Amino acid sequence: MSKIEKISSIVIAKNEEKNIVRCIESQLNCIDEIIVLVDKMSTDKTFEVASSYDKVICKIVEWKGFAETKKEALALTTFNWVFWIDADEEITDNLSNELIAMKETESKYNAYKVARRAFFLDKWIKHSGWYPDYVTRLFKKIYGSFDESKVHEGLIIDGEIGTLKYDLNHYTDPTIKHYFEKFNNYTSLAAEDMKSKGRIATIFDILLRPPFKFIKMYFLQLGFLDGLHGFVLSVFSSAYVFTKYCKLWELNKED
Repeated sequence: MSKIEKISSIVIAKNEEKNIVRCIESQLNCIDEIIVLVDKMSTDKTFEVASSYDKVICKIVEWKGFAETKKEALALTTFNWVFWIDADEEITDNLSNELIAMKETESKYNAYKVARRAFFLDKWIKHSGWYPDYVTRLFKKIYGSFDESKVHEGLIIDGEIGTLKYDLNHYTDPTIKHYFEKFNNYTSLAAEDMKSKGRIATIFDILLRPPFKFIKMYFLQLGFLDGLHGFVLSVFSSAYVFTKYCKLWELNKED
């Protein structure tokens, strides 16, 4: 066992001028080094804003996909422990204090997962299968690597994973316009991922999976308790599944 002592963080960003200040400032008390890689196709002031902070090492890079770009950021970190955080996320005050306290204690784990409070149209979605949504984010980099998924990539950890007590905030979709701006790209990447794994879209996938997604989120996962937000999210998520499998069907036809 060894102390965590110091923590680096990694962030990748494209046109995140509206989010990056909140993301960086939430880290200033608990993170010792912040690596921000900005997609060279960004058209706003993400780079200028991020690079104005003393703790931030900011670099403009060629986009290589979510996982590969995070690997590039990871290679720039100085410290053994790394916190992966997205530009639209925020370390809460309680989580910040928890990370600070951890630096003075010995850890028996090689990584830690954290619960995320996801905000959809400015409302915290407590049900619908969205909370606690544990994700592994703090890890000792010699024991962690990113998987090869094109979207919703995750960490592969060698060793035991602990659980942090406090939450991470995720401001995922502030507007419906923002949701659908991501929608087309993410459904395409998800379809490509499925195809690469040998998946074939059937009529049952296209007909049955979307309504089941709605039933699961809205009824089985109590999305109705999230009010109108829960209903809208369940409908949109059903449309996401429908589109993803239609795109997989289209890719299958090309073979």
